[in-house]
Amino acid sequence: MSFKKLSIVIPVYNEESTILLILQKIKSVHLLENLQKEIIIVNDFSRDNSDAIISEFISNNPELEIKYFQHQKNQGKGASVRTAVKEATGEYLIIQDADLEYDPNDYNAMITPILSGKADVVYGSRFMNGTPHRVLFFWHTFANKFITSLSNIATNLSLTDVETCYKLFETKTIQNIRLSENKFGFDPEVTAKISRIPNIKIYEVGISYFGRTYQQGKKIGWKDGVRAIYCIIKYAVFKMN
Repeated sequence: MSFKKLSIVIPVYNEESTILLILQKIKSVHLLENLQKEIIIVNDFSRDNSDAIISEFISNNPELEIKYFQHQKNQGKGASVRTAVKEATGEYLIIQDADLEYDPNDYNAMITPILSGKADVVYGSRFMNGTPHRVLFFWHTFANKFITSLSNIATNLSLTDVETCYKLFETKTIQNIRLSENKFGFDPEVTAKISRIPNIKIYEVGISYFGRTYQQGKKIGWKDGVRAIYCIIKYAVFKMN
């Protein structure tokens, strides 16, 4: 299967120390089959210098296709993704955090199952193959695997990393899904709703991961884990919209 453009969705909240670096990395990535890149940035009411950095990057790179949106109050990652998804014009889209935990050089590994016609959706797993991973928190990893297992039980999938940032969707498919979660509950919600689509082909590929500490700005916490469990029950067990 061939397509022409990949939309790259970037939610941003107080990422002044990393947003320029991640945008430069995205700019430098050469996609397979000369795919075009559409960069969609949603600034979720950052209170640091993120806006100025993003605006300067856009001004200095007029050759790039960039759409920039700003929320008037902080709403969360899920809300930012929804804002961007509505505006995407690429045939496929991928979610990219604004920090440096995930490497855009993995985009080609993500799109390969799409180009070969094997997949409709691709998740990037931090727990597969021999790619580099920073060693961090045991309980964070344990919680992630626990939530992934619960999600798999409820959806009858066999994912290894439901909480991964790197999720690649056909744009029209995700645009037709009603998404409600404003924060990190987006991950179990979208997984539950994707799993209900008849005959959808979901693949995973191994990706690298360079995790941040909380001192470096990591935002997800134990309350988000509790919310994830609630979302699995709501959207996967009871199949609520």
